[in-house]
Amino acid sequence: MLRAGALAAVAAPLIASGCTDEPAAPPPPDPLADLAARARADAAAAQAVAGAAPELAAPAGEIARLRTEHAVALQAEVDRARPPSSAPSPAPPVAAPPNGRAHLLESLRIAEEQAAALVPTVPRHRAGLLGSVVAGCAGLREVFA
Repeated sequence: MLRAGALAAVAAPLIASGCTDEPAAPPPPDPLADLAARARADAAAAQAVAGAAPELAAPAGEIARLRTEHAVALQAEVDRARPPSSAPSPAPPVAAPPNGRAHLLESLRIAEEQAAALVPTVPRHRAGLLGSVVAGCAGLREVFA
């Protein structure tokens, strides 16, 4: 009986360590992370357009403000689901794209389509967030067009 107890005491750590030798597969990338990055890029481009084209300063500034809000909300959800191990690095300054109005309209259209495509694939709380991004991008395109 004592031998069995001694063997069990020695074997237990070996069995436990054998179960943890294989690393767990990393989770797939969060699809909202790409949308957050796109929103940050859109905001930076809109800010650059606002600074380079005085006639577009007000609407481009509004695009920059709202796309920054989208980026913050999307990133907050990504961080909630998968807490980051480090802070994201700040984006480098962006030069105003040529034909700023057309660039911003196209970028908003792409962002709207990407967010809309994800709506049916995510849980309800994320679908609501994505629906807000879709509606925001569509509204910005209407105002800016």
